[in-house]
Amino acid sequence: MAVSTNSVPTTDELPVVVIGAGPVGLAAAAHLVERGLEPLVLEAGPSAGTAVRGWAHVRLFSPWSEVTDPAAEKLLSPTGWTRPDGSAYPTGGDWAEQYLQPLADALGGKVRYGATVTGVARAGRDRVVDSGRDEQPFTVHVARADGREERISARAVIDASGTWSTPGPMGADGLPALGEKSAADRISYRVPDLRDPAVRARYAGKRTAVVGSGASAFTALASLADLAEDEPGTHAVWILRRGITGSTFGGGEADQLPARGALGLRAKAAVEAGHASTATGFRTQAVERDGDRLVLVDEHGRRIDPVDEVIVLTGFRPDLSFLSELRLGLDERLQAPTALAPLIDPNVHSCGTVYPHGVNELSHPEPGIHLAGMKSYGRAPTFLALTGYEQVRSITAALAGDHEAAERVELTLPETGVCGGAGLFDEPDTARNSEGGGCCAAPATLRIGTGAPASTGGC
Repeated sequence: MAVSTNSVPTTDELPVVVIGAGPVGLAAAAHLVERGLEPLVLEAGPSAGTAVRGWAHVRLFSPWSEVTDPAAEKLLSPTGWTRPDGSAYPTGGDWAEQYLQPLADALGGKVRYGATVTGVARAGRDRVVDSGRDEQPFTVHVARADGREERISARAVIDASGTWSTPGPMGADGLPALGEKSAADRISYRVPDLRDPAVRARYAGKRTAVVGSGASAFTALASLADLAEDEPGTHAVWILRRGITGSTFGGGEADQLPARGALGLRAKAAVEAGHASTATGFRTQAVERDGDRLVLVDEHGRRIDPVDEVIVLTGFRPDLSFLSELRLGLDERLQAPTALAPLIDPNVHSCGTVYPHGVNELSHPEPGIHLAGMKSYGRAPTFLALTGYEQVRSITAALAGDHEAAERVELTLPETGVCGGAGLFDEPDTARNSEGGGCCAAPATLRIGTGAPASTGGC
C-alpha cells in the first residue's frame, strides 16, 4: 500500500483567519500581507463592507483622510486606485464602493464571501481541556451560502466582525421590552433611508417614536423633520431615558467634529420647530397594540400616545456566541477585553481620550485569538476607525514575531470636542449607550469613527 509523503502543515504554515471584510478586517489582511503572513478573510455577506452598506445613506463624521489604512493604501496603489479627496466626507456607500471593495479585490482569493463563521475552537479541544491546548491550531467552522459546511485550520484568528448584526433592544433593562418581539413588523433598528420610496412611504404622514440618544437618533430625527416639510402629519416622538440637559444635543459649534456638531443642531432644530416632541425619563418596559398602532409603556406605567412606527437606536453589542469554546477574558460590564475596558469606559472616556492600545490590551487567556475593531469595544460606543487600524497593526506585528513594533503603539487621536455622553463611531452609529452615557456609532462615532454614520458613522 502506498504511503502518502505529503506532510501535514505546521501551525505556523496555516493562514490567519480574519472574520469580517469590513474596514478593520480588510486592514488586518493588508497588514498581514505586508508582514509576509497569509490571511484568509471570511465575510458572511456577498461583498466587502456588507455591514457598512447597511447604512450606505449615512455620511461619516470623519473625512477620507481618517478612514483609510496606510497598509491598505500600499496594497491598493499598484492597482491604479485613486485616493479620494482627503477633506471630503464619504457616506457609508462611498466608503464601501470606493475603498473597501477595491481593497478586497486587491486581496483577491484571500477574501471569501458567503462564509458565515458559526464556531471557533482549538482543534480537538473544548474550552475545558488543558492538555496540549496551546499546541493545537484553531479550527474555524464555516457555513457557506450554498449550504455546505467547512472546517478551516488557522494559526490565529482576528475577529473583526463588528456589532452591526446585534442592535440593542428597546427595553431599558437591556432585554426586549414586553411585546417588542411581537410588534416587530412596526419596529426598525436602523436609521431609515428616506430616499427609498418604500421606506419613505412607511414614515410619511405617520407618527414615529425614536428611541435612543446618540448620533443615530439625531440622524433619524433630522431626517423625519425633513420629511415633515414635504409630508404633513409626519411627526417624531423622541424617547429619552434621561432628561434634556445642555449636552443632550452634543457639542454644537464647539464640537471638534464639525459634522457631528451640525447634526446635533439639526436634531435640536427639529424639536424647536415642532417636528419632534420629547418624552424624557422614559424607560420602556412594554409595547402594546392599539389597533394598528403601538403604545409604549414605561416602568412607572406612563404611556405615550399611539404611534404608527418605532425606530430603536439604542446601540449595539458583540455577538460572542460562536466564540463560546474559547477562553476569552472579557470585562463583565462592557464585554470588551479585560485590559482594554478601563481605557474605553464611556463613563470616563470620549473617542478622543482613549489611550493608544494594541496587542497587549487585546489579548486573552486563549493565545492567538484577538477581537479587533468595533467588536473589541464590546458595548462601549466610542470607537474610531483610526483606533481599529492601529489595533490590527499591533496585532499583526505580534503574530509576525516583531514584538518591539507590536508594543510601540503610536497613535495620537484628535480630541473630539464636547463629548461627555454622546458617542461616535465610524461604523454606523450606534450612538451612545442606551443610557446615553459615553461618546459614541454600529453601527457612530462616526469617525470610524461601530456602533455609525453621520449618524452612524464613526467619530
